[in-house]
Order: sequence, then C-alpha cells, then structure tokens
Amino acid sequence: MPVGPSTGWPGLRGLRVLDLSRLLPGGFATLMLADLGADVIKIESPDGGDYGRTVDPDAFAALNRNKRSVVLDLRGAAGREILLRLVERSDAVVESHRPGVLEGMGLGYRRLRAANPRIVLCSITGYGQTGPYAGRPGHDLNFLALSGFFGVPHRPDGAVDRVGVRVADMAGAMYAAYATAVAVTSARSTGEGQHLDVSLHEAAAAWSAALAPPLQEGRPAADSPLVTGDNDVFLLSDGRRIALSTFEDKFWLTFRRALAPEFPALADGRYDRRADRTRAKREVRALLSGIFAQHDLGWWSHALSPLDLPWAPVYESTAEVLADEHVAARGLVGALPGSAGEPQRQQVRFPVVFGAGLDSLRGAAPGHGEHTAEVLAALDADASGRPGAPVVEGAGS
Repeated sequence: MPVGPSTGWPGLRGLRVLDLSRLLPGGFATLMLADLGADVIKIESPDGGDYGRTVDPDAFAALNRNKRSVVLDLRGAAGREILLRLVERSDAVVESHRPGVLEGMGLGYRRLRAANPRIVLCSITGYGQTGPYAGRPGHDLNFLALSGFFGVPHRPDGAVDRVGVRVADMAGAMYAAYATAVAVTSARSTGEGQHLDVSLHEAAAAWSAALAPPLQEGRPAADSPLVTGDNDVFLLSDGRRIALSTFEDKFWLTFRRALAPEFPALADGRYDRRADRTRAKREVRALLSGIFAQHDLGWWSHALSPLDLPWAPVYESTAEVLADEHVAARGLVGALPGSAGEPQRQQVRFPVVFGAGLDSLRGAAPGHGEHTAEVLAALDADASGRPGAPVVEGAGS
C-alpha cells in the first residue's frame, strides 16, 4: 500500500503526479516531488517500461524510489482512456517526449485539460516546445555545449572538458519540479492549470549566466576576475588531488603564514591582497602547484586540518564519500528498503533537513507494473462509488 512521509507534517501529500517520462530529467524531477510526499505514479509501457531499468539498474533505483508503477499501453485506445481517467484525479503530468509526440497520441495539453481543467502538464525537452532547435534530438552534453557552460571562466589556462554529472539534465529537472509544485498551487487556487515548457538547454544557460557576463565584454576567459590562481585543484606527490579556495585575504594569510616555515617561497607577502593575487593568477597557481606537489595527501591533511581554511581532498570514488565522517554524522546516505528478493540499497537522502522531519528513503523503486492492479482497482471503485482507497494517495510502494 502507498505510504506518505513518516512525519507529522503534510509535505506534498495530496499532490498527484502521473510520470510519463523516462531516464534522468523526468525521473529526477518526479523523484524530488515523491521524496517530499507527492504520490508519483510512473506510467510505463508493456514492453519493459522505462529502459533505465536495463541501462543502469542502480541509477534507476535511485531515481524511482517512493513511486508506484502502472503499465498502460498508450498506443491503444484502452490505455489512453485509462490515462485520461487518471488525469481527472491528478494534479500534474510530467513527460519528456519530443514536442508534438503527446499531441500525436491524442494526449496533448488540450485533451488533458478537457479531462481536468486544473491539470498541469510539465513537458521536459532538450530545447523547448518552440524555436528552430525544438525538434532536435539531444543529450546533456549537447545542451551544455550550447548553453555557455563551457565558456564560464574556471582557471587561467586550459579548456573546460566534460563533467560526469549530467548538469543540464539535473538543472532542468530541478526547475521542472519547482515549477510544477508552484503551478499546482496556483491551479488549486484559480481552478486553471497550465502547460509548463521546460528546456534543459535553457536551464543550463540559467545556471551559467550569472558567471558568464564577463565574456560578453570581449575579454579572454582567463582575464575574468572570477578566475584566480588560488581557487583550484592541485596535484599532490602521490597522485591524489586537493581543492584549495583561499579566495578571501584572511584565508590566504592563514595559509601562507602557517606554511612559510616549510615552504620559504610563501614568506613573500606580495600576493596578500585579493587584487594582487588575481592579477598574478598564473604565477600564484604555479607557486601553489609546485608547493602541493612536494607532499602526499596524508601530509597535507595533517598540515591543513588544524587551520581554519577552505580546503578539501578530492574524492574520486564512492567508497571515499561514504567513509567521510561528515557524511556519516549528517546521515546523508541511508539504507533504502529492498524490493522483493532484492537487497537493501544505499542512497543519498533528500538533501534538505526539515525541522519537522522527512524520511525520504521510504520505498524502493517499483517493479515494472507492480501497482497496476492496485491503481486500476481503486480507479474502478472510485468510478462506481464502491468503497475503496483513492486512486492516488500518499507516496511510496
């Protein structure tokens, strides 16, 4: 049976979301809503459902906890009819098809709105519903490439390479979840839903924009005041890396004075002011690179830990993240209940600590179609007036 957050406050309980999306952006958007108590019903096709199940089962498990799975064949009239009956009793639909696909299936916004004037349709696409790129295929790397992400100044020399985190997908998902919650609140007040057009490209551009304006002035990226030599990642003697961010003068002075006895080059106070360090960013980076390369991570951890400095070792494995004492103290990672026959999984909780409490690691990702009978039985009971649980209530599995 579906269960809501195990706390005394409502969260998003009562928010009903039909998730027609696949893979990362839609999955992460509806995960955030489900973690906060919304009942997310994942609508999957009969032929295996979301192909994230087979592409990366671990990622699928992380993106689909606290949801229910219903199998509907939306290519057939019967499946579409059931979906529209669910729409009548829901607040939002989240989908990630290319523009026009839902319309071609007879499930566009106008048809959904006819079933429920309060419905919010959140469409997540690469480039939006309109414009010359609207019909283009794309993935995270393409959206980042066009967004200005790779043009944000980062260090004096060298081009930005790709990152492992799917930044555009995650940014777009966060905007989608936020906008959906806001639009549902408005619809409940006004009785009018709306169609949300979420572009992953535009989400990445919005994240990059605050740091990109210096490029509009025609200056080389390395000349940006945001690029400094003492805010970077440095290689150590054992091949490990360390992140140092002595942006403020007080931190630079602490670092320089504490370590000058070991490294005479730091006895020179010429870079004690932020403006001077910025002007000499290449020299400062070269100085720090040479210093850090002289010792291993153990030595540097022992030297820097007593100091009030913004530094951190660079973790490059999940094991290191899980072993971190701060991660453990904050309870950032917890055990998720396993599905039938499956072991418990370790996952990162919803990354906000609510004073009223929130148990976001409640239910494992559902099996393909696990809740079809439950949801359809409740739908039929609701339609006939027979006693029965509402179609969607609470969250989880």
